[in-house]
Amino acid sequence: MSKPALMILCGGKGTRLRDVTELLPKPMVPIGEQPIVWHIMKTYAAFGVRRFILCLGYKREAFVDYFMNYHMRISDATITLGHHPEIQFHGETPESDWQVTLAGTGLETMTGGRVARAAKYLLPEEENFFLTYGDGLSDVDIDALYRHHLDNGKLLTITAVHPEARFGEMVLDGAEVRGFQEKPAQTQGYINGGFMVVNRKFVSRYLATDEDLFLEREPMTDCAADGEMGVFRHEGFWQCMDNQREYNLLNAMWARGNAPWTKFWK
Repeated sequence: MSKPALMILCGGKGTRLRDVTELLPKPMVPIGEQPIVWHIMKTYAAFGVRRFILCLGYKREAFVDYFMNYHMRISDATITLGHHPEIQFHGETPESDWQVTLAGTGLETMTGGRVARAAKYLLPEEENFFLTYGDGLSDVDIDALYRHHLDNGKLLTITAVHPEARFGEMVLDGAEVRGFQEKPAQTQGYINGGFMVVNRKFVSRYLATDEDLFLEREPMTDCAADGEMGVFRHEGFWQCMDNQREYNLLNAMWARGNAPWTKFWK
């Protein structure tokens, strides 16, 4: 089954990770030696996705520099100097067949407006496309997600995940505290994990290029009210990088060789 493009929302300022994002946009913050957006792209590439559309805004130049110089960053190279310089790269990279569109979607544009502005880069035959945020990692089965979306026939399918539990829980009995439970690994509730599949009719019906349009507000609310939003439940690993603690956590997993989001990588 051929896969459509992945659109990644990369334009935000990441203010809650300010110590790092003053220098880099959040999707370019490194996990190990590569930015988190690369880790996201590798996960989708493991399932055959080869086209990527990055919705850029804040510090767009960081993405341009990274991808324009990608081979130079990861490969050995021989450079011939002089009036007719040449560069010879040594060895192939697994990413040599990736096509990355760097789409400027406005410095202050919100998520809904960014998707609408970048939709012009979808191919005519791409009736559906993947959509995610540039700051979340997961071992979600992209093949299963895509099949679920096609089977349910909805305009939008979101992946429901369990967020990490931040605190322990009190055991209450009426007005009395009966005890305490240690912090569980995950909460029992679900949130939108950001790994979505979108039918192009969702864009034309619910989105506009307006700068102040949030995807997560009226568009999603109206879509759900119309019965056009499906859900794919993921019970495995999911972790966003929203603050310094989560940045440290993901880097520690990578350094230990225990990075669950690489489960499907080749």
